[in-house]
Amino acid sequence: MAIQQADKLLKKHKDLHCAKVLKAIGLQRTGKQDEAFTLAQEVATLEPTDDNSLQALTILYREMHRPELVAKLYEAAVKKVPLSEEYHSHLFMAYARVGEYKKMQQAGMALYKIVPKNPYYFWSVMSLVMQAISAQDEKLAQTMFLPLAERMVEKMVKEEKIEAEAEVQLYFMILERLGKCVEALDVIRGPLGEKLTSELQSRENKCMMLYQRLQRWPECNALAHKLLLKNPDDWQFYPSYFDSLFHLIDQSWSPPEEGEHCPEGAVHHTVAEVVRFVEERIKGEDGKESRSLRGPYLARLELIHRLRERGCPEESLLGDPLELMVQFFGKFGDKPCCITDLKIYLHLLSPDQHVQFVNRLSEAVPLGERGEEGFAFPDDTKALQRHLCVCQLSRALGLHHALDVDGKLRLIAELKAHYRHGLKFGKNALKTELQFSDMYCLMAAHVYIDLWKETGDENMVWQGLGVLQEGLSHSASNAQFKLLLLLLYCHLGAFEPVVDLYSSLDAKHVQHDTIGFLLTRYAESLGQFAAASQSCNFSLRFFHSNQKDTSEYIIQAYKYGAFEKIPEFIALRNRLNQSLHFAQVRTERMLLDLFLEADIVLSLEESVKAMSLSAEEDDIPWDNMRDNRDLTVFTSWDPKDRELTAEHRRQSLEEESVWLRIRSLTLRLLASLAGSGHAPSQQNSEIANENGVGDKSSILSGLLSQLNQTLQTANQIAEKRIQYPFLGPPSTRLAPALSSGSCQCQAAALQLSVHLQELETVGLDESTELQTQICNAFKSLVVQLQEILNKCKGDLLDMKEGKLKTWSSLLENLIFFVETVCIVLWMASHCAKILRPLKTSLQKKKKKKKKDANTAQPVVVCGFQELTGSLQDLLTQALEYIKGQETGITALKLASLSLDEYPQDEASFMKAAMDKVQSSYLRSLQEAGDLLKKRAETIKNLKI
Repeated sequence: MAIQQADKLLKKHKDLHCAKVLKAIGLQRTGKQDEAFTLAQEVATLEPTDDNSLQALTILYREMHRPELVAKLYEAAVKKVPLSEEYHSHLFMAYARVGEYKKMQQAGMALYKIVPKNPYYFWSVMSLVMQAISAQDEKLAQTMFLPLAERMVEKMVKEEKIEAEAEVQLYFMILERLGKCVEALDVIRGPLGEKLTSELQSRENKCMMLYQRLQRWPECNALAHKLLLKNPDDWQFYPSYFDSLFHLIDQSWSPPEEGEHCPEGAVHHTVAEVVRFVEERIKGEDGKESRSLRGPYLARLELIHRLRERGCPEESLLGDPLELMVQFFGKFGDKPCCITDLKIYLHLLSPDQHVQFVNRLSEAVPLGERGEEGFAFPDDTKALQRHLCVCQLSRALGLHHALDVDGKLRLIAELKAHYRHGLKFGKNALKTELQFSDMYCLMAAHVYIDLWKETGDENMVWQGLGVLQEGLSHSASNAQFKLLLLLLYCHLGAFEPVVDLYSSLDAKHVQHDTIGFLLTRYAESLGQFAAASQSCNFSLRFFHSNQKDTSEYIIQAYKYGAFEKIPEFIALRNRLNQSLHFAQVRTERMLLDLFLEADIVLSLEESVKAMSLSAEEDDIPWDNMRDNRDLTVFTSWDPKDRELTAEHRRQSLEEESVWLRIRSLTLRLLASLAGSGHAPSQQNSEIANENGVGDKSSILSGLLSQLNQTLQTANQIAEKRIQYPFLGPPSTRLAPALSSGSCQCQAAALQLSVHLQELETVGLDESTELQTQICNAFKSLVVQLQEILNKCKGDLLDMKEGKLKTWSSLLENLIFFVETVCIVLWMASHCAKILRPLKTSLQKKKKKKKKDANTAQPVVVCGFQELTGSLQDLLTQALEYIKGQETGITALKLASLSLDEYPQDEASFMKAAMDKVQSSYLRSLQEAGDLLKKRAETIKNLKI
């Protein structure tokens, strides 16, 4: 419609620029990019200066992701209208979009000369700072860009033209980056510092940071002490106060005999003074009629922790940690934060005090009379919160883990009873609100997982799933329930229910990077290819929009003078561009598209071309890779010895990187396979080199040697059999890929391309030995594929003694078989393209020699025909196995499961979870079967 309207206008007014551009926007949005671009360039070459055309072209170029063209547009406009403030500022923002900092500096100054306003001057200064930040050479930044920026600001200071807080912030940023902490301190404490009013305690925070950098511990101590007198609950100043004390002790500092201790006032330089100060703050809180503040009480525990670390005897002056924690619980046990406050100080208790500590806390929990089940329940939400906190602390001390199986089952019964009793307090809650007792439900699920891991009894998982599904029915917005359900379903090999769970989490913006791995790790490996595509798209959409969005944030920061945020936005953009998850999703998405479409919808060559995939280029920033995963997203109350460690994180990143490298090299080798010439065979190697075949073979052999090295590293990692905590990072597909033989078979198939290139160069008549070698490789591939298929065989779901058992590893192996077959078939297709012209030329030669044209076929041709026959048999076997499994799983009568021992509600939630798993397995088998059928069809095209 819009295009039609624009056409009508253009009939009347041929040269109406704006109408042409609006038509181009219409064409762009209907997918006709080339036509839109041509039309836009027609207008752009005329260098329009009317605002409507310029704005419309800006919108179009942004939609085309060509921001550099906007800058050219306004460069031309500024030349024609040199005094326009609006066009100059648009030019500055256009440069900001593409990060042209030098041009931004010049544009800012040009703008200031036309309209001498402070913001324009400081835009130019900030652009100098950005040149310093982005400079490859740190020396250049420190000797040229930053000093120039400093002089520019000093000029304004001398002329007393500094007006806004943003200008002082920028001056501070420049001095800080130059390492001029003393000068920065003078600015903050001087009259310019008075402009820093937008943030609470902005001056004090900056002073504290500078004192710490300058190692002026007396000032640091005095300032912290002064600020804590004002607000004893401001936790950020307690660590500074304690740190400065210990630095002063280490330096044997003593105050001067006369005058003030330091410019900030009195200094507490002994442990006794600090202990007294903390005790005074606590006395002040104890004497209050209103609610006490937590800060001073936590500060006392923090001080004990630090004194104990240093082995200071003064620790005893503060009291017994057990008594102090019991006292803290008495005051704050009814707050949800009590568990997180106390958990970090539990190490102050000796192991033999653990049970005593929990018993003491239990005494302080007001519970009613014991009911029929033998459990006493709280009468209000405050008592519930106290009881919950005791349960959480018991788990954090390892008391839950120490129980035997019966003890754990009794504990679960108690937690479930408390959960259901607590639901009455949230009867009138909104749907989006969480129930007060949700954490009991989550903890019960954690204990079920402990039992599953200890005993291997899968019944425990079904009960865990049941209790979480029950929790979700009462608390539909509880993210922790959803996350744990998601993880358990994935461990059971069922991806179908996970898609809805993840969607309902409503992950926003950066969460696609921090928790997206939970989804993308399992989607493809569990055979849900459509869902895997969707999962990758979720994440990729965010990563691609990040580029565009960041430019807009930077422009807004310039407009509103939030200069200190600009480097943060740039750092965020870089961090996301270097994200491990971004690289994984990009690679997996391309491989997935090839598995699903190459040689089915489009040929492998066309698919690779459509992806702009290149064997030569590696776009993954291996040296600067950032692991942005949030590995603590699950709520956990596990004791320290079961928590995720820094070593776990390091091992997980190493394992993820190696698996990504294997996948990336496989992808690039497939691109190399698609790109390697199927031109007529060149006998003359010099001509071959001229045509780039020599170069291609060196790229191919380089990639293959990298793949072999990476597989060696992968084997070393797999041999370590690293076990991560259940709620920690998921293991990659690396170990199962190696144990199934999939990686080795894929590498062997890709290795064949080197021999095929040799064969293409030598021809069929003088290469008997090479042909035999290739035939042996064909046979070996078939044997390896058969072995992978054998490792899939077995029932994915079975029922014994009325209990349901899942075998997700068999499903994972089946998907490895599917992926490997795809790669072997592409290799076979590549082989056919090479053998056809060779066979034809050999037959022509034989005809010329007038020999019997029907002499025996070359060895490699016979070998290839055997290979295609064997591949057909393998696919038939696999499809029969899948059909058998589908029949078996469909026939499973879940109704016959013995769930009578459970209450009806629990049994119905468990049954629902089992139905979801059954349905998911059927979906996975169907998708794998459909793909294998399509692949079986492609074998018909492999005739030579």
